[in-house]
Amino acid sequence: MLITPAYAQAAAGGDTNSMLMSLLPFALIFVIMYFLILRPQQKKVKDHSELVKNIRRGDTVVTTGGLVGKVTKVVDDDQIEFEISDGVRVRQMRQMISGVRAKGEPAKADVTKDESPAS
Repeated sequence: MLITPAYAQAAAGGDTNSMLMSLLPFALIFVIMYFLILRPQQKKVKDHSELVKNIRRGDTVVTTGGLVGKVTKVVDDDQIEFEISDGVRVRQMRQMISGVRAKGEPAKADVTKDESPAS
């Protein structure tokens, strides 16, 4: 035989303390991942949902596609309408807003060009 009986007997003995020590690095990795990855991501998602919920008329927003415009109308809980150029209005899902550049004062009722005061 190539293996002596003494080596075979030593390998068979298991200790609960050694098993606990072998699982300890996995537990430490999980704790480190929670504090470095999961917790900041949850905070970022919470902050984004607050940002999206507080969008109002008059705010200047940036979409995930890179469009910048001024909110002209809050359609419902899921959509907003914003103006990216004079007379060009776009509807966008609220969740696709990546940021608010400037918080504007809520716009008054729309005034048509015919009713504007003459200078």
